[in-house]
Amino acid sequence: MKIKLDENLPARLVAALASLGHDADTVGREGMKGGTDLLVWEAAQHAGRLLITQDLDFADIRRFAPGTHHGILLVRLRAPGRKALFERIMYLFEQEDAASWSRCFAVATDWKVRVRRPPA
Repeated sequence: MKIKLDENLPARLVAALASLGHDADTVGREGMKGGTDLLVWEAAQHAGRLLITQDLDFADIRRFAPGTHHGILLVRLRAPGRKALFERIMYLFEQEDAASWSRCFAVATDWKVRVRRPPA
């Protein structure tokens, strides 16, 4: 799976996700650190990548309707430190069918994942 990690996530996820067979890249590696949400969004879409972020600006499913993009995983933890984010995201990619989130809007909390899929 092709993944774009927003700058608010640990960069060490790149190697960890690669070890699971994913092609992960970061906003920082592409020289977009501090870039606008629109810039990040367009880069993820142009590259065909699932965007993983904590940024609530991507939570508007009217603007980011399932089926109109390559996928969004919004991570919302109660205590979103670097270690907690790393562990939760790795757990999700080890235990869940992350490939099924393509073209979907998914929200991961401390205990569950809700997935909004495109209309049939």
